[in-house]
Amino acid sequence: MSFKDDFTEEQWIQVIAAPLVAGLAVTAADPSGLVGAVQESAALAGSLKSAGEGASAGSLVAEVIEAYTTGDGRKSARDDTMALIKGRKPAEACEAAVARLGETAALVAATAPGEADDFRRFIRETAQRVAEAGTEGGFLGFGGEKVSDAERKTLADIDAALGGMS
Repeated sequence: MSFKDDFTEEQWIQVIAAPLVAGLAVTAADPSGLVGAVQESAALAGSLKSAGEGASAGSLVAEVIEAYTTGDGRKSARDDTMALIKGRKPAEACEAAVARLGETAALVAATAPGEADDFRRFIRETAQRVAEAGTEGGFLGFGGEKVSDAERKTLADIDAALGGMS
């Protein structure tokens, strides 16, 4: 039996969307233009790949990453994330994404408590990788800083939402 079977269809989509939501929260915290968006998207994909390589077989994280290998899984995660931010300004999207991460962490803790710590760590590491992907405040990728103040604040908010991770 898979972890997917422990969740309703709507809950499972929320769980598999969590890495995208984490990346979105950081990106929306300090939008950095086209170059930054591409770098942050690549960091998200890299995070999924490396987490997949390091995830224990049969774990919730492995199952979430496995969902991204299917068109339906990717589409469900993307559609859920887009619905979350539809019509919101970046700051509002960031706030909604952080709140959703808290809800998802609580859902995982209640449904698969033995997997909750690894899941939260996976989500937090994804957010960190996205934050470190681009250079904020520079020009065409030159100058600036790796993680902006707004991104640091968002990472702290994500930590709090996930239950005090860091």
